[in-house]
Amino acid sequence: MAHYDVVVVGGGHNGLTCACYLAKAGRKVLVLERRHIVGGAVCTQDDLIPGYKIDVGSSAHIMIHLTPVLRELELHKFGLEYLEMDPWAYYPILGTGTGVSFYRELDRTCASIAKISPKDAEAYRAFVKHWGELNEGIFETFLKPPTPGKIFGTIFKRNLFNWHSRKLWSSMDTSRQLMAPYGALIEELFEHPAVRTALAWLSAQSGPAPSEMATGDMLGWNAMIHKSGAKRAKGGSGALTQAMAKCLLSHGGEIICNAEVKNIHAVAHILDRWSILYELPSKHGEQNLEEVFGRKVVGACHIHTLFKMLSDGEADDARPEFGKVPVELKKRVARTRIGNGFGMIVRHAVEELPDYGDAPAGPLPSTKDYQTSLQLLCPSVDYLNSSHRDFMFGLPPKQPSVVAMSFSSLDPTLAPPGKHVLFTWGQYHPYELSNGETWDAIREREADKLYDLVCRYAPNMRGKMIARYIQTPLDLERTLGLLRANVMHLEMSLDQMFMFRPLPELSEYKVPGLPGLYLTGASTHPGGGVFAASGYNTARVILDER
Repeated sequence: MAHYDVVVVGGGHNGLTCACYLAKAGRKVLVLERRHIVGGAVCTQDDLIPGYKIDVGSSAHIMIHLTPVLRELELHKFGLEYLEMDPWAYYPILGTGTGVSFYRELDRTCASIAKISPKDAEAYRAFVKHWGELNEGIFETFLKPPTPGKIFGTIFKRNLFNWHSRKLWSSMDTSRQLMAPYGALIEELFEHPAVRTALAWLSAQSGPAPSEMATGDMLGWNAMIHKSGAKRAKGGSGALTQAMAKCLLSHGGEIICNAEVKNIHAVAHILDRWSILYELPSKHGEQNLEEVFGRKVVGACHIHTLFKMLSDGEADDARPEFGKVPVELKKRVARTRIGNGFGMIVRHAVEELPDYGDAPAGPLPSTKDYQTSLQLLCPSVDYLNSSHRDFMFGLPPKQPSVVAMSFSSLDPTLAPPGKHVLFTWGQYHPYELSNGETWDAIREREADKLYDLVCRYAPNMRGKMIARYIQTPLDLERTLGLLRANVMHLEMSLDQMFMFRPLPELSEYKVPGLPGLYLTGASTHPGGGVFAASGYNTARVILDER
């Protein structure tokens, strides 16, 4: 029976981040991953469409570049290379052959906006200055457990030494804007329909609808991208987690794939360790169970999935409560809100890149700079709201909005010579349908809607599809363990953020009453996205305890 200092359940990017830091600090670490490949929702496969590298989860990496993770783990030594997306977003104005580009450089962005609205260009400049400073303070709170003391202490320190920050945080108007729906805030700050729609669709990527209260910073966070930039890992999104896996192995860590954890419980008679029972594939059909022990266990999977794995520890007459999972805590975890899905995505192999009209040249011959960006295909705010109304009724959207991504314009390793990839993310797509349909039955029809919108904006794409890989909400749950297809694990509403995520008593990445059990991943602070902050924070909590 193998014994480890730490066993990490789940090989997504947060689990791997945590494991790398612990192994680097000298701990004996094992990662158990359910799938045949590490990465979770940060994964790229070359066996889905022959000749193409296909992301099966995230694609653009933004927030991780604001953390110390890439630098401290020295992931460049393990083959990780990033390519800058600049512009990082582009909003084509339907039927005009022009659009708005969001560059990392603020001046270039404002110049692009000024072509259609000089007033909004100045408003955007003021917006970035105001919300950039505000979110620099908020970001500092992302890199530590979200206790009220740490959050308000961080804000206090910034205010003590930064007059501009102090002015922002003491402003009642800033507080009002933070509590406002981001849709209303966009209407307050900007006037041109194209600018409003572009920012609404960008802000919607975190999940809440434009009308949800206390979501003002879903808009404000976009100001930070001018600082971090948006990047692509060369070779696909999964190049990040493959580099992390190599980093972990170089520090003596171990990884077992195809290992589905069945049970986790505390063991009293061998130095208060945890037993982790997992199943490996069997060639002959019989159950193939293995057991390992860890002084500590890190649940790097969905919080609901982890608590279903937990069972009470072995009986100990001296400590009758040892290892017992609090019944009320299980109930409270089960009541945290996952929601009814988020979206769906279709990965296309195509003959050429979408052409939305004139633009500066891109990084590769015969490409345009917007082809490296997140292409925001949404005709109007009303169009976006109609998608959300359908979602609320449990219906697939009649008019889905799309983020199109054609990263082979930046990275030719993703496709054969002369061919390209086109990824289309659509929102809002309910996991549970109210009209009696099933996702397995309507997958092709709904995938067609996403490609049809691309063709509406870029007519050159008609008839240019070679093959596609569809990920419906049901597929996202089946393949990636994203329950009810929520890519953020739990809804990103105010009552499930910061010290409330996933619950107040679990927000510091530890489980009360179960010493040695820790949490990481999108279910915890600061939530979803390619961030690695949760894995970083959990590792620091474990290492600081010693």
